[in-house]
Amino acid sequence: MGWAKLLVSDFVISFMWVWSGVLVKELVCKNMGLCNEPIGEILKLGLNIITMFIFAFLGKITHGGASNPINILAGAVSQNFDHFLYCMGARIPSQVLGSIVGVKLIIDTIPEVGRGPRLNIDIHQGALTEGLLTFAIVIISLGLTAKISGSFFMKTWISSLSKLTLHILGSDLTGGCMNPASVMGWAYARGDHITKEHILVYWLAPIEATILAVWTFKWLVKPAKEDKTDSKSKSD
Repeated sequence: MGWAKLLVSDFVISFMWVWSGVLVKELVCKNMGLCNEPIGEILKLGLNIITMFIFAFLGKITHGGASNPINILAGAVSQNFDHFLYCMGARIPSQVLGSIVGVKLIIDTIPEVGRGPRLNIDIHQGALTEGLLTFAIVIISLGLTAKISGSFFMKTWISSLSKLTLHILGSDLTGGCMNPASVMGWAYARGDHITKEHILVYWLAPIEATILAVWTFKWLVKPAKEDKTDSKSKSD
């Protein structure tokens, strides 16, 4: 029943993820009154990094539980077709459902909260932006996995800073989301989850970018390993 526990973990972590962003914003803006202040932005960055460490730890203790379809899709592309179908047909829907339920409760609990990320540029520029951001973070994640083995703190630290940097770069354009499930929760609440803009920008572009990033990384890294193996066999 390990697969069932993983689906529950995905649901719960996705639920918690959409709440975490709102709670950080509410704490800094509403309770502290520091919204749009330089010290407030610095505080939000610090809290976001702490949040990412917490969710990285949750993923570790749940043996792979995640809130972002991009994370599990990157691993599924490299594995067998059955695992890929399991991720696409079960794990990603579980993440989406967790996000939808989380956003629903947020709106019921904090009615004045915003309505999530929105596209502020045309659809093609938005797709390109989300695609490039996703491509970059997947390449970084794969590089950390390949080059830094066993160092939870270092990998999480670099990954967190990278995600925050990319998020800031795209925040005024598409929201800098790089998380289709989280965006889906807010889009479903607004009723625009089946629009062409949402599907193309926040789903198709990140998924295509993830697959391209995995293939690109394998193409760049694998020859180096093969060359090293060949040279070692020749020297023997």
